[in-house]
Amino acid sequence: MLPLKEKDKPIVQKLLSAGCCARCVLRFCCVSVQAAYRKPPQVRLILHEEHDSASPPEDPPSKRAKLEAGPSEEDAAAAVKLKDEESRVCVVCLGILQDLCGPAQALKVCTVKAEKYEFDTLVLSVSLPAQLCVREVSVSVWCHKQTPKSIAVDRDDLIQVKEAFKWIMQGLVAKELGGVASLFEVSVEFTYPETDADCHFLATTCSDCFKPTKNKQSVFTRMAVVKALEKIADAKFLKHYPSPPAQPTSSCIPQDVQCLHMSVFVAGRYNKFCRSLPQTPWVIDGERRMESSVEELIAAPVLSSFRSDGFNFSSSGREDVDVRTLGNGRPFAMELLNPHRSRLSRAEMKQLQETINKSSDKIRVRDLQIVTREAMSRMKEGEEEKTKSYTALIWTLKPIQREDITFIDDIKDLTLDQKTPLRVLHRRALAVRQRVIHSMNTRFLDSHHFYLGLKTQAGTYIKEFVHGDFGRTKPNLCELLRTDTDILELDVESVDVDWPPSIPE
Repeated sequence: MLPLKEKDKPIVQKLLSAGCCARCVLRFCCVSVQAAYRKPPQVRLILHEEHDSASPPEDPPSKRAKLEAGPSEEDAAAAVKLKDEESRVCVVCLGILQDLCGPAQALKVCTVKAEKYEFDTLVLSVSLPAQLCVREVSVSVWCHKQTPKSIAVDRDDLIQVKEAFKWIMQGLVAKELGGVASLFEVSVEFTYPETDADCHFLATTCSDCFKPTKNKQSVFTRMAVVKALEKIADAKFLKHYPSPPAQPTSSCIPQDVQCLHMSVFVAGRYNKFCRSLPQTPWVIDGERRMESSVEELIAAPVLSSFRSDGFNFSSSGREDVDVRTLGNGRPFAMELLNPHRSRLSRAEMKQLQETINKSSDKIRVRDLQIVTREAMSRMKEGEEEKTKSYTALIWTLKPIQREDITFIDDIKDLTLDQKTPLRVLHRRALAVRQRVIHSMNTRFLDSHHFYLGLKTQAGTYIKEFVHGDFGRTKPNLCELLRTDTDILELDVESVDVDWPPSIPE
C-alpha cells in the first residue's frame, strides 16, 4: 500500500497526464515515506493505490463471471496506454528516478569493491542537471492552475529528486556491499545534452544570476538556476517556458562514478640530524637542489601504508636546510588525500614509524598517530606565543676571553626589531617584526668561538640576531659584543608545543 490518499487522486491524474513518472508523482504528492520510493517505479501501482483507497463497489462481479467475459476492449486499450506511459521518459526527472536508479546503477556505485577501499560510512553524492529545477517549476505551476487551491501542493514541500534518488540507491548499495554504516563518498553525476536550451530563457529574464566562472563549462550551474527561479514570477515564467514541459526524447546520461575517501590525518614529531636536508623539496628556478627532504622521507612510507593518492604536509615552523632539529623534535601533520585505507591499529602505526626510521639515518619520527581534522588546529594555536630553544656555534672577528661573554647570561627578555631578512624577502612581505629573546647562556670554547644557548619567542630569526643582517635586526650580537660575529652552526633543541600527545615507547 502506497501512502496516497483519496484527496490526491486529482493531482495524480494530472501529473500522469503531464508525463510524470510514478516516483515523481509521489514527490509532488509530498510522500516522505522512503519505502514507497523503493517499490518498482510502475504507474499501475499508483493507480491500484487509488482504487484501494476508494470504497469497494456494492456488488462486485464474481471471479467466474470475469473469466468468462474476458478483458474488455476498454481494459485492453487502458493496458496499452498504461504500458506506453511507463515506457516514456519522465518530463521532470528525465529518467533519473526510472531506470537510472535501479540495480544496474547500484552495481556501478559498488565499484568501490574493485578499487579496494576500506570505509565505515558511505556518503552518496549526487550531481543533477540544472534544468531539472526548471522542469519541476513548470509542472508545479501547471498543477496549481489545474487543481483546486485546497489540494494544490506547495513547491517548498516537494521531495527533491536528489533525496528520492538517495532513498532508493542507499538500500541497493548497502545490500550489494553487505551493509555499510573513515567517511567515504561516492559521487554519481548525471548530465543532459539540452540543459542550456531549457535554461537559456533565464539568462535574459534574470541576467544578473548568471556570470562566467572559472572551470565551469556552462553558466547554468544548479545554484544559479535555482536563484533565478526564485526571482522570476510564475506569470513571467509561463511566457518563456511551456507548462507542462515538453516530452523528452531521451533520458539523462550517467557519468563515471567517482570514489573519494575523506581525508585521514596523521601527526607526529620529527628529528632532523643532517645539515644538508631541506624540510620540503628545494626547487629553485625549476631546478631541484637537494635529492630529498624531510617531507618526502616521511611521506613515502605513510602514503604506501594508507594507499593514498596524495598528501599535504604542515609543521609547527620550519628549520633551514643547514639546521638540525634535536630534542623531542618538531610537531608535524599530514593530510592524506583519498586514502584507500583509513585505519591502522596501534601495532601497525608503530611498525610504520619503525619503517620510516629505518629508511634513513637523516631523520627520526616519534609519536606517530592518527588524529582528527579538529586536532590539527592545535599545532598552529599560539604560533606567536610558543617558545623555542636553540644552540648556536658563534665566531667572533675580535679575540675574546671568557669574561667578555659572561654578561650575556644575565640578559632577560631582550626585545628585537627584525626587518624581514634579505634571505627570505623573496617569499615574505617586507615588515618590521618584534620578537623576544627570553634568556641566553654561553659556553666559552676559544678566543674566536663560543656556544650560545637561546630561548626565544617563536618566529625569531636567530641567524640575523647573530650577524645583524646589515643592521636590519636591532639590537644584535655584533652590537652587544662590539665586534663582527657570525653563526657557524645552529641546532633547534626544543619546540615547546604540547602536541601531538606523547606515545610511550
